[in-house]
Amino acid sequence: MSSRAVCREASHAGSWYSSSGSQLNAQLDSWLSQAQSTIRPARAIIAPHAGYTYCGACAAHAYKQVDPSVTRRVFILGPSHHVPLSRCALSPAEVYRTPLYDLRIDQKVYADLWKTGMFERMSLQTDEDEHSIEMHLPYTAKAMESHKDEFSIVPVLVGALSESKEQEYGALFSKYLADPSNLFIISSDFCHWGQRFRYTYYDESQGEIYRSIENLDKMGMGIIEQLDPMSFTNYLKKYHNTICGRHPIGVLLNAVAELRKSGLEMNFSFLNYAQSSECRNWQDSSVSYAAGALIVH
Repeated sequence: MSSRAVCREASHAGSWYSSSGSQLNAQLDSWLSQAQSTIRPARAIIAPHAGYTYCGACAAHAYKQVDPSVTRRVFILGPSHHVPLSRCALSPAEVYRTPLYDLRIDQKVYADLWKTGMFERMSLQTDEDEHSIEMHLPYTAKAMESHKDEFSIVPVLVGALSESKEQEYGALFSKYLADPSNLFIISSDFCHWGQRFRYTYYDESQGEIYRSIENLDKMGMGIIEQLDPMSFTNYLKKYHNTICGRHPIGVLLNAVAELRKSGLEMNFSFLNYAQSSECRNWQDSSVSYAAGALIVH
């Protein structure tokens, strides 16, 4: 690897997760050892992107379904938190650093995506400021460690896409999703509840606030499991649940819908759900996390 390669630094290491490779490795090992491998090999996973103290244990349930022996390319679709973006963007980097080992971007796939004219190029600053892709890098490195020299990554920053754009990107990515050597990681937290998130939906019939949040999230998770993009869009329009990765999820659902037209059978199952804290009054706030996996029959 050329020393002149453009590198994206692990900018959130030391704050959102440990910057010590050995400590990080031990934490990931511990979380993964507590998860069951029930629906391998995953073709896609949905997993959270918060600090590992909050969501590391939850994310392990998704990563446990990854089979490193078949995976050669890892697409990571994360939402843009800091820059306004109406399309999707690619990184200017060639290498993404992690405290475990460096991950190489697949320049051939990047060139093919670039040729479509559907992508913007984000700046390295934007890339390093954003956490939605980075939080999946250590877990990807860990899940793939037994084949660490045999795979590349395809990071994609997903903007606030319209329904028609979600369909277009879904159609584009469907050919990659059809390939068993590709894994898609969809980066998303679930409900961000509380006044600081300007979202305080509460269904009193559910009891405590945190129960209402769980019910709302699980309704959305059940709709995602149906793999119907229109139902998910309608759910978001009705409840406005603050699922920050709704557009990456929308792209995945549209890619699946495209493949199902050709008779490919797929199933999605959520395996874990967690909340950062249990909200009981209006001063409280929480973020929800869910981990799930898609398999192709």
